[in-house]
Amino acid sequence: MRHLMLSAAGLALMAGAAKADDLTLQLKWVTQAQFAGYYVAQDQGFYEEEGVNVTILPGGPDIAPTQVLAGGGADVVVEWMPAALAARERGLPLVNIAQPFKSSGMMLTCLAETGITDPATDFAGKTLGVWFSGNEYPFLSWMNTLGLSTEGGPEGVTVLKQGFNVDPLLQKQAACISTMTYNEYGQVLDAGLTEDDLITFKYEDQGVATLEDGLYVLESTLEDSEKVTSLVRFVRASMRGWEWAAENPEEAARIVLENDETGAQTLEHQTRMMSEIALLLEGSDGTLDEADYQRTVDILLAGGSDPVISAAPEGAWVSTITDRAFD
Repeated sequence: MRHLMLSAAGLALMAGAAKADDLTLQLKWVTQAQFAGYYVAQDQGFYEEEGVNVTILPGGPDIAPTQVLAGGGADVVVEWMPAALAARERGLPLVNIAQPFKSSGMMLTCLAETGITDPATDFAGKTLGVWFSGNEYPFLSWMNTLGLSTEGGPEGVTVLKQGFNVDPLLQKQAACISTMTYNEYGQVLDAGLTEDDLITFKYEDQGVATLEDGLYVLESTLEDSEKVTSLVRFVRASMRGWEWAAENPEEAARIVLENDETGAQTLEHQTRMMSEIALLLEGSDGTLDEADYQRTVDILLAGGSDPVISAAPEGAWVSTITDRAFD
C-alpha cells in the first residue's frame, strides 16, 4: 500500500484542532481484523492527533449498517458497494467517501469431490451456500452473468441461505459455500479439510469482483462543512491505521483482540486474517478508483431481466474527502 504523506496543510489542521470532533463509525461485522485499521488508528492515537473522537460500533448478524446510518445511529459506515448501491436505488442516499479495500476477498469454496472445475459448466444442478442481508448481490450478479437461474433445477442452482459459518460445506449440505479469503476459508481448513479437498473460485479471478468495505455517509452529511472537515481527518487517520496494520499484522491482531468484548477471537486467526486483508489493501491509499467503481456498477447492471440495480447511479461517490485528506 502506498505510503501516506501528510501535507503542510494537513499538519496545520492537526495542530489547530482545538477540540475533538465526535464521529461514530458502524462496522459491517463483528470486531475482527477486517476492521483493524480503525482500531489501530484509535489505539495508536492517530484519531487523537487529527482531533477526532471516534466511537467504533461493532456489527453482527442482526445489524445492517445502512439501517443504522438511516436511523441516525452512526455518521459513517463500512459497507460493500453492491449493498450500498442497492440501498441507494431504493431511496437511501448513500455516498462513498473513501475506499480502503482495493480488491475483493469473496469467493466460493467447493468440495473437490463434487467434480466442479469450471463455474460455467459445473454449477448447474448444484446447491450453493450464499450469504444474504446485502451480501448476496455479487453472487446474484455472477449467476446472471453465467445465465444460471437461482430457482433450482438441473439448469439452475439451488441457493442455500447460508449462516455466517462453514457448516453447510462440512456437513455436505452444499457443494460450495461463500467464504472470504481472510476468514471462512481458514475456518474450513481449521475444521480438518485440506487444500487438496477444496477448489476455490475467487470473484476477482472470475471477473465479477465488486468493491467491498468502503466508507459511506448520507448525502446530507456532506452538506455540513464542519462534518466534512471531521470526515477528512477521520479518513486520513484511518488510512494511517491501515498502513500500520498492514506492516504490523500480529501487533494489529493484538489490538483487535483488546477490543473484542466477546473473547471469541484468537491471535492466530486474527493474525492470519490481517495478513490476508493486507493483500486486499494493496494499491489503495483510500481514494476510490473510478475504474473499480465503474466495474462494480457494470457487474451489478449485468443481470438480464433482474439486475441488482436497474440504472447507473448518479452521485453515489465523491472524491472530496480523499482529495482534501491526501492532497
